[in-house]
Amino acid sequence: MLEAAWYRPAWWIVLLLPLSWLFRFIAASRRAYYRLLPPAKNAVPVIVVGNISVGGTGKTPLILTLAQRLEQTGLRVGIVSRGYGATTHPPYPLVVDDQTPANVCGDEPFMLCRRLRCPVVVDPKRRRAVATLVEQQSCDVIISDDGLQHYAMARDIELVVIDGKRGFGNGHCLPAGPLREPISRLDTVDVVVVNGEDSGLPSSVRQRDLQAMTLEPEQFVAVSGDNGSKENKTQAIEDLLAEHGAEPVHAVAGIGNPQRFFDSLRLLGFDVIEHRFADHHAYTVADLDFADDYPVLMTEKDAVKCETFAQGSMKGRMWYLQVQAVCGEAVIERIVERLQTLKQLN
Repeated sequence: MLEAAWYRPAWWIVLLLPLSWLFRFIAASRRAYYRLLPPAKNAVPVIVVGNISVGGTGKTPLILTLAQRLEQTGLRVGIVSRGYGATTHPPYPLVVDDQTPANVCGDEPFMLCRRLRCPVVVDPKRRRAVATLVEQQSCDVIISDDGLQHYAMARDIELVVIDGKRGFGNGHCLPAGPLREPISRLDTVDVVVVNGEDSGLPSSVRQRDLQAMTLEPEQFVAVSGDNGSKENKTQAIEDLLAEHGAEPVHAVAGIGNPQRFFDSLRLLGFDVIEHRFADHHAYTVADLDFADDYPVLMTEKDAVKCETFAQGSMKGRMWYLQVQAVCGEAVIERIVERLQTLKQLN
């Protein structure tokens, strides 16, 4: 109800404005504090990929693309994360590998580790995670998955991802609106990337130096207990559609913006039955018991938490849609140029 009111007119939202102003004041005070007393610089450059609003904007696929491109330049990339979605809390810092349960490290860190095969460390204290990557993994550059507002961690490059269609809702800070920081925060970051069309952005934002990004569907991958294997069964989108296009499919999404996933499946031609879950939802077998034999399609982030269910009646019925963030060369070039400048300064 509250989130819906952020994006559609609701008269009662004005009752929350005093709390929104207080939130904005606290956020500004924290940022001013760390400007006056900045944290110690890291031994290697740190790139923060985050957003100024709550909910999904597409930053995780962009992190995948950015890390792959930086590795192609010869850099050893590491990733730090807060570990949202973890249901148990191990000793930190936690170095993630293929054997780390997703409920221990969080769904996004596990997915990034599996896809990239690069060092990933989870720690609520991101600065400690950065130090671990430098000392134990000899990384040349580190990407922080989110953490734009985590000012206790020094950063060298800030990249903000915006959902161009949803935009900033009513433009208010939490709890009256979806913003973690005011829109003016975009003035201070290095790169602003817009995911999809920019129809939901105010004209003042569209006039900025924005970089475009799209999420391109690549293929479907079978969800199984061996999802980390290179032998995982894959299927072309058109083949799965030809096989199941005459019947409905269950679409499962526990992400920041489930509607984007549902709309993507419909654009591909599927007849979708929507199943929305909270972001980082911890799935159980009962969540996927739909009492029929229709295929179950989900995001990659959801799939890493559903592998243990890919047996019995569910075996061979669950697939996740693998997507690729496609952005202009200007995004990568700007990051690489900034890294080269930092190297020369050091």
